[in-house]
Amino acid sequence: MIPQAFDYHAPKTLAEAVGLLARFGDDAKALSGGQSLIPLMKLRFAGPAHLVDINGIPGLDYLQEEGSTLKIGALVRQAQLEQSPVVKAKFPLLADAVRMIADPQVRNRGTLAGNLAHGDPANDQPAVMLALGAQVVIAGSKGERTLPIDKFFIGTLTTALNAGELVKEILVPIPPANSGGAYYKIERRVGDFAIVAVGSQVTLDKSGNCQKVGIGLTNAGPTPIKATKAEAFLTGKAPSEANLTEAGRLAAEMSDPASDTRAPADYKKAMVQELTIRTLRTAVARAKGGAA
Repeated sequence: MIPQAFDYHAPKTLAEAVGLLARFGDDAKALSGGQSLIPLMKLRFAGPAHLVDINGIPGLDYLQEEGSTLKIGALVRQAQLEQSPVVKAKFPLLADAVRMIADPQVRNRGTLAGNLAHGDPANDQPAVMLALGAQVVIAGSKGERTLPIDKFFIGTLTTALNAGELVKEILVPIPPANSGGAYYKIERRVGDFAIVAVGSQVTLDKSGNCQKVGIGLTNAGPTPIKATKAEAFLTGKAPSEANLTEAGRLAAEMSDPASDTRAPADYKKAMVQELTIRTLRTAVARAKGGAA
């Protein structure tokens, strides 16, 4: 199908982009990679009257370490994350997930910021960022504000972005020593949306117990889910098989999947439990220096 008519804007500065978004309000959408927005427009599920293309704004494609934080600009492509030595070395969870996103064509255009701003619970990156404890820097006409990622998703395809705002950057804490992560995904075919997927991040203390735990669930409810009950249960405990199994049960308990053409809800819940156990098992092995 063909999108309905819209006015196209190509700002050259962030201030100009924010000004356009503020001027047109709910009638405007920011365009970065377009891999989520354009298909919706073609299907006429979205019909912005104004499209504000931020690709011509210089300086938004940075991917850099700053202190204990990885800063990811609004125009960083998924392929850039996939190829990054820093991501490969320090963020195995993100490295796992990004290579499972769609196909190379989509990863060459799609951005992390756009993936999050779309607010789709079936997208992979929201769960990854929830597990990693990221923050989202939002730019608007009144300045910038920073939100923890678990406050960013408020409904299906709905985020905390107000009219006139866009995601400027994502701040991801660099995991300390003795940390590991993993992302497992069940899909009907390579590159498809997940039936369900789980991302887990673990930091072990000197005794080998779980000092910090992050678990994010993909396509397991109306919004991306941070499995806080499972995280709280496992924190401070040994990563024994019994404890990992209980964490998986608690993650599944927090999930609220719907039956659809991919799978019934009870199957999805069962897979959330199993994938949580498996990702935690791999995350712990990686935290211990294993090659799992």
